[in-house]
Amino acid sequence: MTGLAELPPFVPFYVAALLAGVARGRIRVLILLAAPLLGGLQLLGIEPGIEVHRRFLGYQLIPFRVDRLSLLFGYLFHIGAFLAIVFSLHVRDTLQHVAGLCYAGSALGAVFAGDLITLFVFWELLALSSVFLIWARRSERALAAGFRYLMMHILSGVLLLTGVLLHLQQGGSLQFTYIGLDGLSGWLIFIAFGIKCAFPLLHNWLTDAYPEATPTATVFLSAMTTKVAVYALARGFPGTELLIYIGVVMTCFPIFYAVIENDLRRVLGYSMINQIGFMVCGIGIGTQLALNGAVAHAFNEVIFKGLLLMSMGAVLHVTGRINGTDLGGLYKTMPKTATLCIIGAASISAFPLFSGFVSKAMIMTAVLKEGHDWAWLLLLFASAGVFHHAGIKIPFFAFFAHDRGLKATEPPANMLLAMLIAALLCVMIGSYPRLLYDLLPFPVNYQAYDFTHVIAQLQLLFFAALAFVWLNLRGLYPPELSAVNLDSDWTYRRLLPLTVQRLIAIGQPLDAALRHWGTACGKALINTLSRQHAPQGLLARNWPTGSMVLWVALLLGAYLLAYLFEVSDQ
Repeated sequence: MTGLAELPPFVPFYVAALLAGVARGRIRVLILLAAPLLGGLQLLGIEPGIEVHRRFLGYQLIPFRVDRLSLLFGYLFHIGAFLAIVFSLHVRDTLQHVAGLCYAGSALGAVFAGDLITLFVFWELLALSSVFLIWARRSERALAAGFRYLMMHILSGVLLLTGVLLHLQQGGSLQFTYIGLDGLSGWLIFIAFGIKCAFPLLHNWLTDAYPEATPTATVFLSAMTTKVAVYALARGFPGTELLIYIGVVMTCFPIFYAVIENDLRRVLGYSMINQIGFMVCGIGIGTQLALNGAVAHAFNEVIFKGLLLMSMGAVLHVTGRINGTDLGGLYKTMPKTATLCIIGAASISAFPLFSGFVSKAMIMTAVLKEGHDWAWLLLLFASAGVFHHAGIKIPFFAFFAHDRGLKATEPPANMLLAMLIAALLCVMIGSYPRLLYDLLPFPVNYQAYDFTHVIAQLQLLFFAALAFVWLNLRGLYPPELSAVNLDSDWTYRRLLPLTVQRLIAIGQPLDAALRHWGTACGKALINTLSRQHAPQGLLARNWPTGSMVLWVALLLGAYLLAYLFEVSDQ
């Protein structure tokens, strides 16, 4: 096939990034909006089954491959990019606009990559473009967080490349299909995907860096990096049982950190890990229903998590504050933002008629059908937990807690418009799930609105809300920490610097002793040579002729003896 059907979807975004770098004013706005709109229209005309092959350095590459899985994520990233761009139209920052377009283009390039080499290229471009979205805030904290973020993602790229090369050396195919954990190459690729997916102990780049980005940049970041990793896991490791355990842990442990976290954007960072855990668990189950649920939840999460981050970004933009202890009472001056935030909170909490309910129900049903009762119970606990920290805590502390007397107004119209579009999508998908079902990679024969499931979910939400109210009235709800909440990133933000300092402290006396000994030895050697070679030294004196003849004779005799011994040995 030729023509637009073979044009990779990332091309319009890269072209727009080049043009946006030099354009100004309304022309730049048109360029920014045109990239996702024209790219989305082009994508609607592409049918599954297209493959573009190119030969490079002796390898057969597939830089563009279309199937139902890649198409779903292609639609998703166009929607996510459009929402982020609309939300950022009031910003006059070339860096954010160009980096955002390059970031979206790199994500699209990764999900439509048909071979592992092309995947690696876009994997690295995704990391490089995203770090500029963090640095765009231009603060010392953002700069430091960006470097830590880049370090982790470069590590992910190195592991991916090493795994791909080992895979090729072992006779594996370059095509990006099922990989599995049969060898070292598979494990390296798995860990590389896990870093970007925010696996436990590898997750802190997310909660560390995302809250330090600008309000608009965070919306971009939330939409793509982790979802590219979810796509990669769904493509390369479906049905890997280890992912069930990893996913369950991901859903549970962020709850405890999110409850005590004060920075509301960081709370949403932890809730993002929680939601990704549901996706990872579904991929680990590996059935058609589970995989459909995982990618459907990825689709929904970009929208409702984007809505929540946009609402908190609007609060930060208007008030300059984002800590829960500094906010409250904003529903009076920001009623539209508060309403839209509540819709996002209802979606992430999986209220019936909201998008999160549909996709989460698919995953929970698949887990139960495959006999993983223990996992189902823990996911149920995680569902209650996310309602606490994202469904209740975010809107409550931002808009309904004790009024701090902050002077605030509604954010700019473009920010409200982006939030409104996301909110409408949350309600539409939740009310008419067939809109999403038709996009999923496998045929869907599932009814989310089963009476038993609806009642069970409503009971869960009711008792979770009751527990929140009771704990607050009793003064038992864990207070927010006013300091930065460190979990496993204490290893490189505290442990490593302290270790280096201790080693330096221990090494200084040893270094001084070695330097003193070396200096003393050097001086002694110099003095000895000086005594021998100085004008009055032994080796500088004129020797008598007779003595010289004697020395020459001795040397010749020694040589003669050595020669005789050598001859006798032969």
